Amino acid sequence: MRRLLVCVWSAMAMLSLASVASHAKQISVSSPDRRTEIVVEVREAITYSVRHNGREILSPSRICLTLGDGTVLGHRSVLQRVQQREIKQVIRPVVKEKSEEILDHCRELALDFAQGFSLIFRAYNDGVAYRFVTRLPGQIIVKAEEATFRFPADCLTYFPEEESFFTHSERLYLHIPLSQITPGRFCSLPALVEIPEGPKVAITESDLEDYPGMYLTGSGDSPNTLVGLFPRYVLQDSARNDRDIVPVRRADFLARTRGERVFPWRVLVIADRDGDLVESQMVYKLARPLELDDTSWIRPGKVAWDWWNALNVYGVDFRAGINTATYKYYIDFASRYGIEYVILDEGWYKLGDLLQVNPDIDMEELTTYARQKNVGLILWVVWKTLDQQMQEALDQFQRWGIKGIKVDFMQRDDQDVVNFHWRVAREAAKRHLIVDFHGAHKPTGLRRAYPNVLTREGVRGMEWSKWSTGASPDNAVTIPFIRMLAGPMDYTPGAMLNATREQFRPIMTLPMSQGTRCHQLAMYVVYESPLQMLSDSPTHYLKEPECMEFLAKVPTVWDETRVLDARVAEYILVARRNGQEWWLGAMTNWTPRDLVVDFSFLGPGRYELQAYQDGINADRCAMDYKRVVKTIVSGHRENIHLAPGGGWAARVIPLDQ
Repeated sequence: MRRLLVCVWSAMAMLSLASVASHAKQISVSSPDRRTEIVVEVREAITYSVRHNGREILSPSRICLTLGDGTVLGHRSVLQRVQQREIKQVIRPVVKEKSEEILDHCRELALDFAQGFSLIFRAYNDGVAYRFVTRLPGQIIVKAEEATFRFPADCLTYFPEEESFFTHSERLYLHIPLSQITPGRFCSLPALVEIPEGPKVAITESDLEDYPGMYLTGSGDSPNTLVGLFPRYVLQDSARNDRDIVPVRRADFLARTRGERVFPWRVLVIADRDGDLVESQMVYKLARPLELDDTSWIRPGKVAWDWWNALNVYGVDFRAGINTATYKYYIDFASRYGIEYVILDEGWYKLGDLLQVNPDIDMEELTTYARQKNVGLILWVVWKTLDQQMQEALDQFQRWGIKGIKVDFMQRDDQDVVNFHWRVAREAAKRHLIVDFHGAHKPTGLRRAYPNVLTREGVRGMEWSKWSTGASPDNAVTIPFIRMLAGPMDYTPGAMLNATREQFRPIMTLPMSQGTRCHQLAMYVVYESPLQMLSDSPTHYLKEPECMEFLAKVPTVWDETRVLDARVAEYILVARRNGQEWWLGAMTNWTPRDLVVDFSFLGPGRYELQAYQDGINADRCAMDYKRVVKTIVSGHRENIHLAPGGGWAARVIPLDQ
């Protein structure tokens, strides 16, 4: 990864100790476009506030860290030095999620205190962030952290309410006012706040390591305020089974950690238009830089996945199930369409022991067959079993020629489990294994340091349609604006059995999706996941050659992303470029609507538009669609109609190049 870095130190970079101590009570830093300003006040307590377009969108909010010995970093702290600089660098991600280049441009304010810590603030054009940095000897205990977000008025929020710190982070987004969020209620991140007559503000974190994840709860002392809530350090847990490892005794502190370290960034993404939330790359920009020397082996791509479709293959002369013949069928399908991977999900090994393969699977035969077909295999594993057998299991996977692992059921983000994610990323990279985390907390930038971590769940995905109505089109057009701004999400799209709202039934062993066929196709463009699932049965895909023309070719990484039209929880229209081709996806909630696709972003020349649109009867039969091919030029305007739960997907191919 090549970087261009420009750091400009301001005139106030080196104030004398006497000057700082006597005069510097309020310090500010502005974004490069000067539309956003952070104001820090250093008095008995330390507070920060944020102004955007000349208006306060975050009122003075207290921040501090309390250590195990009772020291409070941020209370009566003596400011020694103030530094400012401008950072301007171009990041070229190993795995391109939204773009081939990311402009990391901000102004940074660093406040150094006599008590052995600093506060770093960054102002971007699209948001702000701050973090603690400590310079303390030996090990420290972090007893508590005060992270406060005080808004100037009551605001509506999209609040993914949790019931416990033992969670998959797959909650629905309650659209409720701040005033209803009491100290007894809390949510996972990201959460979204709508400033009245102003921007939307998403709250999340980046560069989370060796520390618990942050949640948000209400404040009993201050109205219109959200405060950070953190799972305490786990002293003892209990195994209900091979996957549910539940904390039963916690310490009275958050983390035991190094005294000299950086802490996670507290991030506020500021969006004047809803599409800015989808285009934001703040979490990635704030994450730790690349840790790997060789990344040539990391291969994004699509995956034929077995679990969602319950291995329902038919029209074959073998008994379908978790066996060698069935997985060869999946490999043949993947090879035929150039799909890079096949997952062997639950059932390939004896639960509790990754070294005992299901006797109905000949792993040596299967891996040899996959290599011959140029298809990689990914193995599903339960996290605790992997944790206990990590070295020997990963070594065995490497000997077999396995290409990746899907690690499931962590369901926690206390300090130890956060560190488990980093340990898996490192150990997998040593053996050239890609990683997909399921049952996991939201992304916080680990993928920048270890780009072999291609995707993760932590989202209410399509698996919910096997047992509930939770994976609805309403949810589908909410998560791109909130959960996805934190990083890729393994929603697992691709259902070929599609149902209207009235017709849908959750069936565990013969699942269908809510919404139209084109709603599913559009997800491959709208949803970012460098490892993207084809979740339905190969038998169903083989019966849908027109849809497979799209699914076989649609990329999983992008050189450029443009949100053309969008409104949180209502609809979204996205255009993404890979090489010379553009791909577009539009989705709506259960409300039918008409949109206009303006192709002014295209360069000169002629293009072939291959569009998949909801059929005229898609409101009655959700599988109804029509494929339309036409020639267009830049500036062409295409009127599209989206049925209830509908979608539109398109590929645009240049004809004159």
